Amino acid sequence: MNPIVGIIGGSGLYSMPGFEVQQELTIGTPWGQPSDPYVVGKLAGKEVAFLARHGRGHRISPSELNFRANIYGFKTLGVERIISLSAVGSLSEKHPPLKFVIPDQFFDRTRGRVSTFFGEGLVAHVSFADPVCPQLSEVVRKSCVHAGVDVAKGGTYLCMEGPAFSTRAESNVYRSWGMDVIGMTNLQEAKLAREAEICYVTIAMVTDFDCWHEEHDAVTVTDILANLSKNAEHACNVVAAAVASMPATRECKCGAALAHALITDRKAIPEVTRKKLELLVGKYLG
Repeated sequence: MNPIVGIIGGSGLYSMPGFEVQQELTIGTPWGQPSDPYVVGKLAGKEVAFLARHGRGHRISPSELNFRANIYGFKTLGVERIISLSAVGSLSEKHPPLKFVIPDQFFDRTRGRVSTFFGEGLVAHVSFADPVCPQLSEVVRKSCVHAGVDVAKGGTYLCMEGPAFSTRAESNVYRSWGMDVIGMTNLQEAKLAREAEICYVTIAMVTDFDCWHEEHDAVTVTDILANLSKNAEHACNVVAAAVASMPATRECKCGAALAHALITDRKAIPEVTRKKLELLVGKYLG
């Protein structure tokens, strides 16, 4: 089986109903173990692979995630497109709880996370001005509409370190910068997916207004968990519709992201690094 669509489930979404011919695959990578076994099967008649970002049972905090292993595992399975599902806080009145946002930009506020496969003698600089696949983004937008989900296409996802949420001062600064939603995971995924030449899109599922909002203190954990549950149900419908309507071919530039990104003299690349990155760069090194 050769999955072509990868699905990353975030907080509140640790499995994806509707799979047929399920099997679980534990994949080792040069960067260690992914968050969980990949659940591989068919959804809406298409081959897919699902990964619970934080592991089933939500065992792994955002700062502990092995992003390289997670994305490399998808690449090993032959995945060409990734739909990432993430619970987020809203930084704007226009994005109330239960709304889905499809960001087209990211802003990094993490500290020291590894977000590249390269180094150890091989340097690559991928283009990241537009970090989200436009073709995949439109597929997801249409699928949200089809599923009856309130959706906004475009906007900026601010990726913070966590695991604590923002201070009120930080939240207000992010709002003054024009950020739309805030989360803790998707920036690294997007960068690594681009280096792996995999199309990537985020479905940012709003659970609450961040602490800037005057009604924030009235929001309880019970309220947020209820919104997580509702968002998860909506997300399953959106993903099924997106997978069903996925175009057979990619019309974006994601699949050739490394074509002009490898800077190192080919003769200077250490053999151990060449072997480690063969899956990603082999077609360019000959």
